[in-house]
Amino acid sequence: MEGRQSSAAKTVSFVMALTLVGKVLGLYRDRLLAVHYSTGPAANAFFTASRIPRVFFDAVFASAIAACFIPVFSEHLEKRGREEAQRFAGAFLTAIALLTGALTLAGMAFPQPLVALFADYSDPATTALAVSLTRVMFPTVLFSGLAFSMVGILQAQDHFTAPALMSAVSNLVVIAYFFSLDRELGIFGLAGAYLLGWLLQGAIQIPPLARLGFRYRPGLDFRSEGMKKVFALMGPVMVSTWVQPINQAINARFGSRLYEGAGVAALEYASNLYLVIAGTFILSITNVIFPKLSRLTAGGREGEFRDTIRQTLRLSLFLVFPMSAGLMAVARPLVSLIYGGGEFDAFSTQITSSALSWMALGMAGYALQNILSRAYFARQQGRVPLIAGGASILGNIALSAALAERFSVAGLALASAASATMYALLLLLPLQRSGERILGRAAAVGLAKMALAAAVMGGCVWAVLGGLAPLLPAGKAGEVLCLGACAGLGAVLYFVLALLLRVEEAELAVSLIRRA
Repeated sequence: MEGRQSSAAKTVSFVMALTLVGKVLGLYRDRLLAVHYSTGPAANAFFTASRIPRVFFDAVFASAIAACFIPVFSEHLEKRGREEAQRFAGAFLTAIALLTGALTLAGMAFPQPLVALFADYSDPATTALAVSLTRVMFPTVLFSGLAFSMVGILQAQDHFTAPALMSAVSNLVVIAYFFSLDRELGIFGLAGAYLLGWLLQGAIQIPPLARLGFRYRPGLDFRSEGMKKVFALMGPVMVSTWVQPINQAINARFGSRLYEGAGVAALEYASNLYLVIAGTFILSITNVIFPKLSRLTAGGREGEFRDTIRQTLRLSLFLVFPMSAGLMAVARPLVSLIYGGGEFDAFSTQITSSALSWMALGMAGYALQNILSRAYFARQQGRVPLIAGGASILGNIALSAALAERFSVAGLALASAASATMYALLLLLPLQRSGERILGRAAAVGLAKMALAAAVMGGCVWAVLGGLAPLLPAGKAGEVLCLGACAGLGAVLYFVLALLLRVEEAELAVSLIRRA
């Protein structure tokens, strides 16, 4: 048992490190975009155009790949052998290629109504630019479909390196563009660089697939048992996986009415930074545990399944609570450090940091929803995620409408955080009521202690930040020193508070350190 846990921990750590490299490169890519285009019309149009194909892919196909394909493929491997599993994977790849190809052609032919659905700019020139860029960027749907299908085949067989490198590869392409061709080709060239990055994300999956012995066999059989199961699962699962991309699109549409459209770019910059901090940790864990959960379900090992979920939830929240509190405290200097400079002025810093601070309030909900939804998907159960996802989307619409006019971008970020928390609770409650007791009384007390320690730590960091900033040199060097000091203080203070409150995870960490 200890050997398996050690191996899993090493895998998560390795995947997390690779994911972090990609996220850091993504941050640098976004910094270059901010310095060149800030929150101006070109940036707003670009973010709208890049979001549209991503939302369509996430809403229609990501569910089939991440939530439906991997469990069914794992089931084929477990019960029918590699040959049948590869035949099913080939049929699935063919279906995804045809469906994403058709959607790509439709999106390129009719971008105007899509832009009107996703944004409400007062400036006709920004709308026209968004329409043109949407047409250029819609092949993202096709490239994403093929890339993520191959990722599913690899992850189901516990191969995580190439999938974890995807983000790094695409970000390097965009970074190279900024240093070479941006001055000549501008925002349309940037759209082309993004497309090339997505194409390469699929290309790097081919060598490891070949080493696994996978051979693509063209074929399409919608009547096979595997394909029937995938499409049967897709309906309810699809709505649940809509939550994040559709909620982001909803917030962006309301944001297009703020600050002459600059609310779109502010939310995008804040969301990207938030996902670097939250997503690097959370998605690394879920990408590793989901195939494992699928195999445990296929093998009928329910006790081990529940133990894996419980341990993952507690460990994740032990780290997510302080991340959330700390991010709320240091949002402004962090945004200034990452994005500030060039065209990204004090106003852009202010609205982006406001969005980031309130967005961070939903980090625990974001972690819970990602982990718990994988538990349902691994069991091939989609009804609860469907209902929870639909309720979350409706809640976000209502809150955005109520808060946007009064609190501007902060209100939209708060609506997003509340929606993520609502989704997580609606996934958790049925598991609690069914007798599975994912979070028992002792675990709930432990989580409350973690939240208290994080809140006290966040308040102390915020107070120290106010007194420390004037004492440090101006510019990037001062911001780095300030953030470094706050991060170090926050980590030590949270850990000490967790020990004083007798949080189990903190005590376990101390015992492991003593044994090392």
